[in-house]
Formats: sequence, C-alpha cells, structure tokens
Amino acid sequence: MTTRLVAQKMAEKLGQSVIVDNRPGGDTLLGTRMVKDAPADGYTLLAQANGFTLLPFTKREPGYDPVKDFSGLGFMTRSAMILDTGAGQPDRTLPDLIARAKKEPLTFASGGTGGPPHIACAMFLQAAGVNMLHVPYKGNGAALPDVVADRVNMICDGYISSAAFLQSGRLRALAVTSPERIAPLPNVPTFVEQGVNYTYSLWLGLLVKAGTPKDVVQKLSDALHYALTSKELSERFRSEGSDPSFVTPQAFDQYLAKEYSQMAKVASDLKLPRE
Repeated sequence: MTTRLVAQKMAEKLGQSVIVDNRPGGDTLLGTRMVKDAPADGYTLLAQANGFTLLPFTKREPGYDPVKDFSGLGFMTRSAMILDTGAGQPDRTLPDLIARAKKEPLTFASGGTGGPPHIACAMFLQAAGVNMLHVPYKGNGAALPDVVADRVNMICDGYISSAAFLQSGRLRALAVTSPERIAPLPNVPTFVEQGVNYTYSLWLGLLVKAGTPKDVVQKLSDALHYALTSKELSERFRSEGSDPSFVTPQAFDQYLAKEYSQMAKVASDLKLPRE
C-alpha cells in the first residue's frame, strides 16, 4: 500500500503514470533481478526493504549486490520497531528486562529466523550484553499471542501489528528502536534514552539500476520528495508510526552501504543459514 500511495503522488510530479508491478516469489529476488537486468534508463524502479541488504548473506545464489548493482533514490518510509512484553511480565522498564535477563534464562519470539523482528531483537541483545533464547514462529501474527499469554518473554514488532494489543493493555511497550520517540507512543522511550546504544529502522525505499544517468536519478528523487512532503502522505504515514522524512540519493546510498556491512556481521554472528 505504501508503494502505491507514493507512486500515485510521484506520477503527479512526473506528469506520467507510475505503475506498481508486484513480482512476488523468491523473497523479493524475482523483482530485484528483473530491475537489475532492465535498462539503466530510470523507467524501471525497485521498491525494497530491510531484507535487501541481508538476503545476499542468506541465499546461496542471490544474484545481486545491493551496493554495486543499484543506486538509491531515497526512503519512502522508516518505522521504529517496538520491544513488547506481555502485560503479565514483571518488567516495567527496559533496564528491568535487561537486569532480569542477566539473572535468569529468558526468551524472545519472532516471525522467523532472519526476518527484521529477529534481527532487531538480536542486535538489541548484543548491544545490551545479554542473551535470550530465540523462539521463531511462522510469522509475527503467530508469535504475538504467545507473547500476550506470557509463554515467551518479549518480541520486537512494528507498531501497526501490535497496536491493538498495546491499546487493550495486553502488551507493554518498553522501548522503540528509532532515534526519537514515535507519535503513536509518545510515552515510550527509545533504547538510547534508557542507556542502550542501539537503533534500528524498518524501511521502505526506492532504487534504480546502477548506471542510471544522474539527471534521471535527480528527476525521480525530486518526484519522491514531492510525494513525501505532501500533506496527505506525511500525515498518514506519521499517524501510523512511520517517518516519511526525505533523504537525498547520496544519503540513501551511504545508508545502504553501512547497513550492508552491518548485515554481513549480523549474519555471521547469528550463524544464519544459506538457503
């Protein structure tokens, strides 16, 4: 939905249609390879997310290099993940949870090995210097009920999927992974505020094939800027806990290069299997 909304606004600026062509399959590899093999003329864009920088380390034949084969246009949105515990857990703050994890064995749930919830929790635990047992499920939707029921101690999840549980009091949010607090949860502090030097973002972004002319990249970047600064999209995304702040293509490329390096270490540290 985010990509379609952004595409519609970009079309207004560009004066031509921007068609969203879903290419499911292969953990987004089909669509990624299609753009890599397309002409570098800016007419074929790639919408991607966090897995873009991790898949090269979890697939035997990914078929692309996220830094060498693509040029970034910018983020569409960035969103915090939330560290949630069940309401029956004794921890009222992040330091409470960390202190307990140092004294007794705890567990964390995720929607599957190698997904953003798994990576987000694992990076937090490393930054905090504590260990927990990972309990993977087939999707966060399957994991959340066990966290609510206190069968697992915590989960890292996006705001949209956990909002109903948070609003009903069945989940307790201890921290958000963004550098700043998020609008829907203004009373939930960041990890950094609570003494853990750690941030993580769920992101959606747009890219083109490497070698696309600079003037074309700039034109597309301007259209993305137009979309993200529109009142309609800005207010909608922020109300959902997302940050639609515009970044330049150069800044996005730098972000991807840094994250690609981070994911190499994460995949190695977690011993993620190659499929």
